[in-house]
Amino acid sequence: MTQVAVVSYGAGNVASVQFALERLGATVRLTADPVEIAEAERVILPGVGAAGYAMSRLAALNLIAPLRAFERPLLGVCLGQQLLFERSDEGDGVELLGFIPGAVKRLEPGAALPVPHMGWSRLTRDHDDPLLAGVEDGAYAYFVHGFVCPDGPATVARADYGGPVPAVVRSANRWGCQFHPERSAQAGATIVKNFLSLTC
Repeated sequence: MTQVAVVSYGAGNVASVQFALERLGATVRLTADPVEIAEAERVILPGVGAAGYAMSRLAALNLIAPLRAFERPLLGVCLGQQLLFERSDEGDGVELLGFIPGAVKRLEPGAALPVPHMGWSRLTRDHDDPLLAGVEDGAYAYFVHGFVCPDGPATVARADYGGPVPAVVRSANRWGCQFHPERSAQAGATIVKNFLSLTC
């Protein structure tokens, strides 16, 4: 049975992630313990809200070092994907975990589209990745975000919201989903199932 540590640091709705994992037979540990996270089989880093607050919570709980050192599969969800990058332009600027180059910027899709981006958008695959195995090109995923990651070599799949939105990213053993896979119907369930079988 696959064991997953879901980082519970006060900046994400961990319950919905937990339920999605348990529906697929995983054993889930909600934890803010640095040792448990360092020793986990795989880790999910959820997140909702502000990057500055999220990073301050990770720092206060001594979780930044074990997350940076983690070498098994790690998945950042929503804000958790943004935390994988170097920095965010939120406020006066925030240093993030630094796995992927570039700065997360405020979403500016144009006057016709509201911010935050909230709702269903199609995924367009840039290249194949095991996290997206069995997910059809054009499948819908559910997004809620007001900042957007830089589009670059780490992008695995994109959405379109008045411009490209990196929807899935990867750097080595670390993946990110800008959307909420736990709320994204069959496509999301497939992605969660794939995460449970990833090897690095």
